Amino acid sequence: MSFCFIILAGGNSHRFRSNVGKPYQKIANKSLIEINVIKARKFKQIKKIIVVYNKKDIKRIKSLKLKNVQLVRGGKTRQQSTFNALKYLMSQKGFSKVLIHDVARPNFSTKLFGSILKKMKNARAVVPKILLQDAVKQIIDSSNEEYIVGKKRDNLFLTQTPQAFDLKEIYHYHKTNSDKYKDDDISLYMDLNKVEFVEGEKNNFKITDITDFKNLQNIYKSKQSVGIGFDVHRLIPSRKLYLGGLKIKSKLGTLGHSDGDPVLHSITDAILGACSMGDIGQMFSDKSKRFKNIRSTVLLKQVLEKIKSKGYMINNIDINIITQTPKIKNYKKKIADNIVKLCDISKNQINIKGKTTEKLGVIGKEKAIACEVIISVIKYD
Repeated sequence: MSFCFIILAGGNSHRFRSNVGKPYQKIANKSLIEINVIKARKFKQIKKIIVVYNKKDIKRIKSLKLKNVQLVRGGKTRQQSTFNALKYLMSQKGFSKVLIHDVARPNFSTKLFGSILKKMKNARAVVPKILLQDAVKQIIDSSNEEYIVGKKRDNLFLTQTPQAFDLKEIYHYHKTNSDKYKDDDISLYMDLNKVEFVEGEKNNFKITDITDFKNLQNIYKSKQSVGIGFDVHRLIPSRKLYLGGLKIKSKLGTLGHSDGDPVLHSITDAILGACSMGDIGQMFSDKSKRFKNIRSTVLLKQVLEKIKSKGYMINNIDINIITQTPKIKNYKKKIADNIVKLCDISKNQINIKGKTTEKLGVIGKEKAIACEVIISVIKYD
């Protein structure tokens, strides 16, 4: 089955009370839109992703530079925004199923997502639900007097997204029954035969206000892990010196099996440690001819692709470059800028410090250069 994943991000975020709307709030330099996209891309069944945006956010959505994502302009209501995306999708070929999802629910698990896809093999629609646990009350207005009555919870539940549908069917319902639309797409279904409900998740809550967003931040803080990287290389004449992926003008260069970049080697090792994926020597053995003189940028990119496939993103990088020569203060900004590009992070997520050993030891005698790195990562699971 080929699915399209529609992310609804066209609201006004009035209740969020921020100059930056909910879809563009960030955790570890990734907006809620990007977090949803990252998770969806873990599933090979998702062949297309559509993001529905608010016209006032055109600059923000373009600034995300989403690759292989179709942008569709939203309407005045959630129903109109959804219908705009469905109309576009009906003009495309090769899709029979669609998932419709609120951007404000970025914390669904891959387990829930996979369960929804699997259930759609034999269902017209699949919707996650949560049973009510709190007491339910209703205010009754009778003869200008208001009073509260308790309500039974047995037949009441909450629905979540993503919700999966047969594309032609949900398009037909939107086109012919928009007056019956309440607050999500399953509300258009009068006949619930062959509609499957799966158990939703408490952590798949909808972000409505700042408090909800802070709760989400706290959840991701609990998913942080830290790794340490260290590397040291001899400095010798007639070798190139690479630091942070940049060629540095120097009379001395590093001796190593690869290009001998101690900064990128330390970053790579720290990432692997934070993600519990071994070390750089295990992944790129210095006994292998394949890695002889290879650029460390290539090795780092391979590791970044592997951790992204497992849902990890870099949260913070702190770097100490320990050397007597060259003077790191002359290159700090350029090195930082290059690492920002390589690791797809922002400038406020990296810090570089140049250190010396006060002319002590082999480093102080300009015979070696070392680097140590601490990295924290967040897992979007």
